[in-house]
Amino acid sequence: MEYVLYAILAYIIGSLPFALIVGKIGYNIDVREHGSGNLGATNAFRVLGIKAGSIVVLADILKGTIAVVIPFLFNADVYLLAIGLFAVLGHTYPLFARFKGGKAVATSAGIILGVSPLLFAIMIVSFLICLYFSKYVSLSSMITGVITLIVTFFLKDIGLIIVILGLNIFVFYRHKENIKRIKNKTEPKITWM
Repeated sequence: MEYVLYAILAYIIGSLPFALIVGKIGYNIDVREHGSGNLGATNAFRVLGIKAGSIVVLADILKGTIAVVIPFLFNADVYLLAIGLFAVLGHTYPLFARFKGGKAVATSAGIILGVSPLLFAIMIVSFLICLYFSKYVSLSSMITGVITLIVTFFLKDIGLIIVILGLNIFVFYRHKENIKRIKNKTEPKITWM
């Protein structure tokens, strides 16, 4: 029963569509009608700008973190990473946005922040290095996932390895259209100021 309650709570937290909320409240813009139409941080950056995109990415990360921290604070007898996966599902298939959400990258990172801040720091550094050289957010996200999986093998935590592997498969699946665009050289690149 405890698992069910925390899983539902995590899903609801994950379902908060911050790209939609920030766009509507701050800019009177529905980000689903612009750019890629995606409710993730990348589209928020492209459509709403750096300030709004930064707020969205931070909020999307915190969704994953809060989902695992709440049961931790209450000493719940649950596997935190498993609970965090429901926040990822909420972000990807949000209850409050017709079940069409983001691609799970930021919220997945948030789960890792909640259980292993050091691994999260490695993820951030890896992502920024990949982004600097490739200029593709999608490619950087996928490469970072693979790097994170490799690092988890050194931590020798079987549960963490399984969850990171599962998240990688899910993130790659959610980026299948991006992969096609990268191959066709039609995927948008970021521009550094």
